[in-house]
Order: sequence, then structure tokens, then C-alpha cells
Amino acid sequence: MSRRSRGSNKWEVRASTLARNTHNLIRNIVENLQVEPNPSKQLIALSVGDPTTFGNLNPPEQVLQAVHESVEWHISRGYAPAKGHAEARQAVAEYSAHQGNVTADDVILCSGCSHAIELAISVIADSGQNVLVPRPGFMIYKTIAEGLGIEIKYYRLLPDEQWKVDLEDLENQIDDHTAAIVVINPSNPCGSVYSKDHLLEILDIASRNHVPIIADEIYEHFVFSNYEFTALSTLSQDVPILTCSGLTKRFLVPGWRMGWIVIHDRQNIFQKEVREGLAQLANRILGPNTLIQRALPSILKYTPQSFFDEVVLFIENQAKLAYEELRRAPGLRPVMPQGAMYMMIEVKMSMFPEFKNELQFVERLVSEQSVFCLPGQCFEYPNFMRIVLTVPEDILKEACLRIATFCKEHIVSREKLKEIDTNFVLPSETQVICDNGLTRVA
Repeated sequence: MSRRSRGSNKWEVRASTLARNTHNLIRNIVENLQVEPNPSKQLIALSVGDPTTFGNLNPPEQVLQAVHESVEWHISRGYAPAKGHAEARQAVAEYSAHQGNVTADDVILCSGCSHAIELAISVIADSGQNVLVPRPGFMIYKTIAEGLGIEIKYYRLLPDEQWKVDLEDLENQIDDHTAAIVVINPSNPCGSVYSKDHLLEILDIASRNHVPIIADEIYEHFVFSNYEFTALSTLSQDVPILTCSGLTKRFLVPGWRMGWIVIHDRQNIFQKEVREGLAQLANRILGPNTLIQRALPSILKYTPQSFFDEVVLFIENQAKLAYEELRRAPGLRPVMPQGAMYMMIEVKMSMFPEFKNELQFVERLVSEQSVFCLPGQCFEYPNFMRIVLTVPEDILKEACLRIATFCKEHIVSREKLKEIDTNFVLPSETQVICDNGLTRVA
């Protein structure tokens, strides 16, 4: 039915269904928070997943020089093929050799990893179908899918098992309308890194149910000591996989918007149609930034490994610092990450009965201590909050001290807990002497 009748005597201009159904969960929640920082304390934002925010992490000279050179070339100023320049796609293929046998024909260049995710969802899911996404997980999937009329269904991750996938729950979510399973490894927001055996268990479920996988591996090189990343594509015998990655985080240039999809399809299950579909969808923006495309071969080839090692070591040390500080904070339970650049922290809400949920906890933390963490509801996971680990060491330590102080000031006494809930059993007999001299539960 037309939205406008012929000869209408008034304006009737509305946003499209796509626009009205597109929502960014994180921004919707954050913008509705009553966030007014304490004016006497400098705001510390542990909420933004941008490693460049504080200026302490910067790309190496080789990366900057590659772009400087690209600026001078007239070939970096015009349109590129929608899939990307052949030289740039070949460079990504060589860079992605750890994922298996990759050629330039398997690579689609995108405007950042989020655009890669959008193409991956759009090419294999139709309106009325569903895509399975981990909970907690990165909510860009919900933003993209729901605008297209695609349902998001969640499968559980297990916080007490380093955020492994609840395999039974994953399989139970699959139905006749499931178009894809999303696997985020290493995880945003959890920082988990899955073992080879666990990835094989996930692949087994996908294989038996004939469901392709979208592998979100943007943090593939952010892995801490004693852990090892395995590309899902190297283990699959038959499950077709679209791997999404990019320059964004590893090279500390998220604003350059350069990502890619790598197609892995050993049994030719996608056939020609999905490959051509990706090429057609890439035409919607006529290809990504050509300036960065022309610099891409040099960036991927000449950035020294020592740069990457230093960045990952810094983040790992930050994770250890935050974990040691926050595990002593009463009422909190941080989960030590194995990679990526985030940490999830459980807020034991029963110990903070003045707050109805972690949203209120986070709001008050900002207003009193000027520390902003993302509430777990931004990841469809209440009673947790997420912090970013890329801030300078002194700022992270100060933030953790403020969080601990806040917890000590608001956690209720053992006696009060018993008044609130006569069935409540303390998880620990540990107590903390607060600044006001009162003994509170740790």
C-alpha cells in the first residue's frame, strides 16, 4: 500500500522501515543513563572500545609512512573495484595465511569490520530468518539484523568456564529458519580465547545442523601468554565460514575503516551465488577507502612484530592489574580475560540492595566517582559490567581504586543483608573495614 494518496494536500514523509527498526543497543542504553560525573573528579571512561582514546597507544611509523606515500599517488584518489583493489586483496590473503589456503578471490574489502559483519549477515540471511549470537556478545549484530527483518537469537556463554559456549543451549536455538551462527573469538566483551577442542565442538554442531558460521575474529592477534588462537576456518572440514577481521584494533587505526571478509568454503557449499552476492552487496558503497587500500600491502608486510608484541603485553599487564585490584573490591567478581582488550565484572546486586540493577549501579558510580563502565545490559547480560583495558596504567589503577571505594561505601552489612533476605547465605566470610569504621561484607 502506498504511503501517499494521489493529490494529497499535506506532506507525509516518514523514515523507512529499515531506519525505524535499526537500533544501537549500547548507545540507546548509554544515552538514557543519568550520567553526570562528579565535578571534583576527572572522568575516567572505561566504556569506549577505541584503543586510541587516551593517546597512549599509537600505530608505528611504518603504518603512518605507508599512508603518507599513498597520499602522493594519483592511483589512490579514484574509485576502486567494489571488492577492493587486487593488490590489496592479495595482501590480505597473504596476511590471512594462518586461516588456511586463502587467495585474493576469497577476500572482500570492507569499510571496517562492522561493515564486513553487515555484508556477512546480509548475504546469507533473509527477512524472517534468524542468526544465532552469543550472550554476552557484541551487539552490532542486533543493530544490523533487526533493521533487515532478521531475528537475533542468543546462545549462552558460561562465565564460570571462561565464557565457553553452552553447547547444549547453542544446539537448542537452531531451527529451520536459522541462517548462520556467529562465533566471536577472541570475545568482545568477555576476552575469552577458545581452545581448539572447543572450536571443534562448535563446528560439530554447525555441521550436523548444516548451518554456516560467521567468524568474528577481529581480535585474532590479541591473545595473552599461555593461550593460543586457532582460526575456526583451519578446523572446518565442511562448514562454510565467513571470517570478519580488519586493521581496526591490531594496528590501532579504527578510524581508517578498513576491514575484510575472507571466504572459507572447502566443499563449495556457498557455490557461486554467495560469492557473487558479496560482490553485489559491496557495490552498495562502491568499495572502501582507496587511500588506505593502496597503503594496505605495505602496512600488512612491514609493520614489525615487536610492535604487536608490545601492545598485547601492555594489555595483558593491564588485565592483571585490574583483576588483582577488583577481585578485592567487595561485591565484585572480575573474570580474568585470556585476550582481546576487555574484562567483564560481575556485580553481586544482592549486596547492593539500594540499586535495582547494574544500570543504577553504573549511574551512581559515575556521579560519585566519575568512572564510567558499560553496564551488562549493553550486551544483553545484566548484573555485569565491562571495562576497557587500553587506558594508561596510572589511570586504570586510579579507576580501580575508585570502583573499590564505591563498593565499600555502598555494600550493606551482614546484618542488613539478613534483614533483607532471611534466606541469604554469604558466599564468603571475608569482611572489609570501610573508611567510616563500619564492617561490611566482602
